Parts: sequence; structure tokens; C-alpha cells
Amino acid sequence: MRSLLRRIGTDTRYLLTGFPLSVIAFCLALTGFAAGLGTVVVWLGVPILAATLMLARGFADIERRSLPQVLGYQVARPRYRRAPENAGWFRRMANPLTSGQSWLDLLHAIVNFPIAVVTFCIAVTWWAGTVLGLTAPIYGWIIASIPDNHGLAELLGFGDSALAEVILNTAIGAVFAITLPVVLRGAALVQAGLGRAMLTGVAELQERIDDLAEGRAAAVSAEANALRKLERDIHDGPQQRLVSLAMDLSRAQRQLKRDPQAVERMLSEAISSTRETLDELRALSRGIAPPVLTDRGLAPALAALAGRCTVPVELDIQVEGRFAAAVENTVYFVVAESLTNIAKHSHATVCTVTLSKTGGVLMLTIGDDGVGGAHVAKGHGLSGLADRLRAVDGELAVDSPVGGPTVIVAEVPCG
Repeated sequence: MRSLLRRIGTDTRYLLTGFPLSVIAFCLALTGFAAGLGTVVVWLGVPILAATLMLARGFADIERRSLPQVLGYQVARPRYRRAPENAGWFRRMANPLTSGQSWLDLLHAIVNFPIAVVTFCIAVTWWAGTVLGLTAPIYGWIIASIPDNHGLAELLGFGDSALAEVILNTAIGAVFAITLPVVLRGAALVQAGLGRAMLTGVAELQERIDDLAEGRAAAVSAEANALRKLERDIHDGPQQRLVSLAMDLSRAQRQLKRDPQAVERMLSEAISSTRETLDELRALSRGIAPPVLTDRGLAPALAALAGRCTVPVELDIQVEGRFAAAVENTVYFVVAESLTNIAKHSHATVCTVTLSKTGGVLMLTIGDDGVGGAHVAKGHGLSGLADRLRAVDGELAVDSPVGGPTVIVAEVPCG
């Protein structure tokens, strides 16, 4: 009930205050635009139009500050084009004319006026019907006693008694009161929707473009880091072993006839080295695209990761089915990297991995009872996770005070 009353108050304030502001904005915007357009041929209209656009921008900012209360979320403010630093006074004065959003602000000041008039009338009508109808038992008896007064009940054929008049008006007031939240909400959303489309639509598109560019850059960075890490691991591990193996086999080939027993020992060492190399290659391949993830999905793949971790892992998978390959690879990578860091640095005795789905988002929570101190700064084990998640519009949060415990939360949109 409290939230409903708060919503009614917010919508009412928005509609009632929006009407006088729209009247002032409409008069100033239309007058300034007409005067500036009519005198632009003698250049006097340029400063008039610029001043009109700046006034429209001010009213647009007032509207943008009101929109979050009605819509329930923050809206973006456009980035107006600035004049060049070396521009002259005339270029700076005429700069608002070069911004497309400035003209949208002016158009909103004009178009919003008839919408605000209608929504204002609706709000006043519903509030008047509610208040006058519900208070009819207080004043209805007095009005009904006025000589030659013909009330609504009498006109509708319900009789001319004071009781019929009071009951009818009270019933009408109850109808207005019941529909008041819905009507006010609808009127406020119509007016706010126009403001959002004209005053923040371009800004939201710009923010989305920036987010996509940032995600693309993050994906490129994460992929480059992963490739560098893979190259370094191959160079430091399997490549060195293969070089050593080739040298051992060459030496064995030269001694094949002279010392068969030494060759036998060399071949035994070579076989052992080959097995170790294969194990390292398998370990490296798990960080790229493990077959169990490709073939069976997240749950078996995460179970395999938990089974290989040197720290006991409590696994809780609350999702079923398959997801997009990019989503599954990202979740797998985050878990694999986190468990690796826990095993190396945390000194933990137990670790928990929970995967659940809320709406269209996969929630991955990884915790341990170790020494803490984990963060995503460059040069640390978690540095690539944030970039990997941004590439799929995900987010990463790390809470790891010194002394522990550590909690890593990753949100991955899954459609």
C-alpha cells in the first residue's frame, strides 16, 4: 500500500508540474523559433535561434531529471557537441545550431505541449472525481436540500432523494478511486515515453555503441592475453620437452650399435617425457575448448574442473540445458582460472562453486576460506576475467579482504 501511494504521488506530481512547464516551454520555444527563423536572413535570427535552443535544452534537462522517478531507472543525458577550442565568437555563439539533439529538445518543447494538456486534464479529472465522490456523504445532504436542485441521481431516473444522490456520487467516486492508480500511471508513462524517446534516445544509442566498442576491445584484449599465455605455456613446457626429446632420440640413434643398453635407457626416458608432454598438452587444451564442455555442457565440465582441483570443491549447479557457446566458454574459463588461483595462492581448505540462473542472467559465485587479498589488477591471476566477461556483456565483482574469505561473483547474460 505504501509503495502504491508513493507511486500515485510521484505520477501526480509529474503530471501536475509538467503542465505549467510545458506551457512556458511551448511559448518560449515557438516564439523564439518563429522570430529567429523570420530574421535569419539578416543574421539577427542566428543568436535568437541559438538562445531558443539553449532555453529548450534547459527545459529538456528538467524533464530528464524527472524521468527516472516515473520510469524507475536512470536515463542517459546526451553529449552535446562543443565548439572547437580555436573557434571565434560567432562560431561559439552559433554552436547550438550544429547539434541535432538541440533541435530534438526544441521539437520536444513544442510537441510535448498538447500531450501535457491532455494528461493534466486527465489527472485533474480523476482526482476531482475521486475526492468529490468519496466525500459526497459529507456535503451531499446539504446540496440535496437546496430548492429546485436537480441532482445526477434524479436526472438518471434513480429518484430525487438525498440518499440516492449520495449513494450514486459515492459509487462514482469509488470507481474513480479504484481506477486512479492505473489512469495516472498510464498518463505519466505516455508523457514520459515521449520525453525518453526524444530527449534520451540518441544518448542511449550512443551509450550502447560505446558499450559494444568497449566489449569488442575487451574481447580482443582477452583473446590476445589468452593467446600470449598459451604461447608462453607451450614455449616453457611442451616445446622444451619436445626439443629435449628430439635431442635424446638423435643421441640414441648415434649410439644404437655401440651401446644398446644406453639406448634402451634413453628410449625409456623418451617415452616418459612423451607422456609428460601429452599430459601438459591436455592441460593446456582444457583452457581452450575442453571436449567435455563441447559435448556434454557446463555441469559435467565444471564437475571435471572441481575434481582436478587440489582444494576440495563443493559444487552446486542449479541450471539445466545448454547455452550459447560463448556463454559456456566464459563460465568455464572463469571457474578454471578462479580454481587455479585458489589452488596456488589462497591456502584455502574448502571452496564453493554455485551456478544459478536469474531471469536471463547466469549467476556464478565462487568462494573460499583462504587468506584473501585477491583482486583484478594487472599482473594478477584474475586480471583477464573482467575483460573476458565484458566481451559477453557480463560483470565481475571480487570481495577479498586481507585474511579472507574471498567471494567472486560473475554475471553472464544468457539470452
